[in-house]
Parts: sequence; C-alpha cells; structure tokens
Amino acid sequence: MSDPSASLLGAADSERDSRADSRAQLGEQAMAQAGPETRQQAEPFDGHHPHDGAGTPADRGELLRHPLTLWVAFAIVHTALNLLCLHAQGWPLGDVEAVYKLWVAQSANGGSQVGIDEPWVYPILAYIPMALANLLGPTLYAQVWLGLVTLLNAAAFAVLSGGLRRRRARPRWRVVAAWWWLAFLMLLGPIALARIDAITVPVAIIAMLLVAGRPAVGAALLTIAAWIKVWPAALVAAMIVASRARLRVLQSAAGVCITVIAVSMVLGGASYVLSFVTEQTGRGLQIESPVSTIWMWQAAMGVPGAGVYYDRDILTFQVAGSGTELASALMTPLMAIAAAVVVLLGALRMREGAHFARVFPPLALALVLVLIVFNKVGSPQFMTWLAAPIVLGLIYRRRQWLLPAGLGLALAALTQLIYPYLYGELLAASPAMVLLLTLRNLLQIVLLGWSVYALVTSRAPRSSRHPATAPSTPAPSTTAPSTTLE
Repeated sequence: MSDPSASLLGAADSERDSRADSRAQLGEQAMAQAGPETRQQAEPFDGHHPHDGAGTPADRGELLRHPLTLWVAFAIVHTALNLLCLHAQGWPLGDVEAVYKLWVAQSANGGSQVGIDEPWVYPILAYIPMALANLLGPTLYAQVWLGLVTLLNAAAFAVLSGGLRRRRARPRWRVVAAWWWLAFLMLLGPIALARIDAITVPVAIIAMLLVAGRPAVGAALLTIAAWIKVWPAALVAAMIVASRARLRVLQSAAGVCITVIAVSMVLGGASYVLSFVTEQTGRGLQIESPVSTIWMWQAAMGVPGAGVYYDRDILTFQVAGSGTELASALMTPLMAIAAAVVVLLGALRMREGAHFARVFPPLALALVLVLIVFNKVGSPQFMTWLAAPIVLGLIYRRRQWLLPAGLGLALAALTQLIYPYLYGELLAASPAMVLLLTLRNLLQIVLLGWSVYALVTSRAPRSSRHPATAPSTPAPSTTAPSTTLE
C-alpha cells in the first residue's frame, strides 16, 4: 500500500502543475492530429526558422533530458572524480588505503575483527563494503572501492533520472535534481567517493525516492544505511514524524535493527555491536567542526595554548586550547536538544494537518544539519549527507528549494578547497584558510536556519486546518510512487 499522506503531494502541492501538464499534452495531441496548415497557423513565430536547429529553450531542455546526455554527464563526472581520487594532491584516498584496507587485512590475516572482537568507530555493516573492496586483493583495493561507489551512484542516478525512459516520461524536476547532484559531486571533489559515507549516500537517495509510495522499503534501506554510517538515522526520524504510515516505518526499522544485532551476536560481537556510540563520545573537537572555529582563530592569532594536534587513537586532527574539553562535553547534549526541537516542530506541523510533501524535506534537511552543525567532528565527507534531502526537496517543492540547492553547491565547492588541496594550510592555522573554513561553517548554519524556517512555515492551508469550510470533493488519488514524487 502507498502512504496515504503521499496523495497530498499530487492533490495540493502539484495540482496546478499537473493541470498545466495535462493541458500541454492535450494541446500536443490536438496539434499532432491537425493538418500542416493548422499547425503553421497555431505555432507562434519565435524568431527562428523551424529548420534552424536545436536553438530554442525547449530544444535545449529536451537535450538535457535525453538519456544519452544524462549518462554521458554521469560518466564524465565520475571519471574526473576517480582520477582526482587516484592522483590529486593531499592523498584523498588516505582513509581507504591506510585505514579501511588495514582493518580488512587485519581480519583476513587471522587477526581481530573490528566491531566483533574489538570496539569500532563505525556500525558493524560498514565492514561489508570495506571487505568487498578487497575482492581483487590489496593491490587494487582503492580501484575496486571507487568502482563500487560508482556503481552505487549509477543505481541511484538511474532511479532519480528515470533510467532509460523516453524523454517525455522524465519528470522535469527529477532531471533538475539529477543535474544538481552531478554538479554537487563535481564541486565536492574526491571526498565524494573516498569515504565510507559515499556508500550510504546513493542508498539514502534511493530510499528517499521510495518513502512516499513504499515507506516500509524506504525505512528499511535507510536503516541499513544507518548501520553503515549513523547519519541516515536522521532521515528515519523524519519519516517517523512526517509519514502517516509511521507504524510501518517503525516496524521496518526495528526489524532491520533486530536482524543486524542478532547476526552480530551470533558472530560473537554482542559486547561491541554498539561500540560506535561510545567510541565517538570521548573524542575531542575536530578542527573543521563549527564549534572548533573559535580555537582555530585563536591558533591563527597565536594565542598561547591554542593549536592543532593529531589524535592517534581517533586518527584525526583536533584543536587544543582553554575550554575545549568543556565544549566537547557540551556538544552532544546540545545536538540532542536541537534535534528534539526540530522533531517537535515537525510533529506540530503534522498535527496541524500540514502536507507530508511540505514537512518531510525541510524536516529531513534540518535534522541532517543538526548532526553537522552541533557535531564536534567536522569531517569534509559530512557534506555528502546534504545530497539526499536536497534532491528530495527539489523534486517535492521545486523552485522553493533553489536557494538551499545553491547553498549546497557553495558548501561543496568550499569544502573541496579546504580538503584535500589546501588542508596543509589549514593544519598550519593560516588566517586565510581559517577564514575560508569560517565561511563554510557559517553557510552550514545559514542552511540550517533556512530549513528550520521552511519547517516552521510549512503549515497546512487554511482550508485544511478548518475542514468544516473545506470543499467536500475528495482529493484525487496519487498512490503511484512515480506520480507522488514527480
């Protein structure tokens, strides 16, 4: 069954566009049946001869929606990203080649298994893609990893853009979202493929495209992704709040969790199945996190005691200085409070009768940004998390999401400048690089503010909040997932 709330998208949010599309299709059919004289009289003169070529905006739009154009662009972007991962300065594949491969080799050589025999910083399912990358041996580990991520991205791109369907069967805003994602990946650079997060992003995009029509399947995919890297749990929480099928969402998510935990226990990892939670709580402030900006400026200005150091237990660069321990202790409770406030706002909007399509995208984006802005870790790959909610927002809310889409592209470009190319300057607390980092972190806060504002203003129309005055005609059904999302 489809999520009953999904019909609200077609009934209230897309009704005007649907009518316009229907009128356009009827017009096209009438013109096709008309004779050449009628068509010539009906077609307005646009300054171009009919045989001048593909120079009109409509022609360019058709070109951009063509399957060949989309997949050539996908191939170009991923070829460039793969080459950057393998050859760009700053060792973008550092975690893949020096950390992931080491963990897999340790187990393959008879040593301890992370997450089973010892605590691990990641949820247990993260080991699966890391192990798959070793199928052709350690020499080709990085290449197989990149191939795996590229294949997952291709699957998500096919679902998003419509696969090989005819051009006219490709909804315009799905195509817009597909082009936006390609631009986002290119601007983000090699980090878009070179971390474990890259495995979860395409899974999350596919799941987000399913949540309205198949909420249980979408919730299951997101929960699986959360057992690889925690952040998709924010999307599951948004589903629970915004979906009318929240019981099915809860059952699906719980089923996946029970299965993962049970398998982990059978393998002997009962003591460490949740170790990824405790491993994160005791760490310090990573240099790129928003809260660390204070001490990065102190280091840049030469304040005694402030600086950057490498934590060999966590394998990351962190800030030192007066007050860092207190800030580190406060960030997790502050994140929990901020997430609770966002969830409460979403619940209030849904209780007022707001549409699923109005609430779910900004709620999902706000929760993801809470995990970024209030995090004491600020890894560059966190920017990849923005793709799934922004893609869905472009499809559901269209032009209203052009601003967050633009901010997402700006965040991606700034992140690539910071890592990997100029990361050494940041480690040296260069004032110019600290300024660049500050701008990037401020844009994250701006985007969080926009998402909260969009959530607060996502109230139901007056007629929905006052059923007595609403028309008695039932809303048209849009139960098909493709209609709901288009």
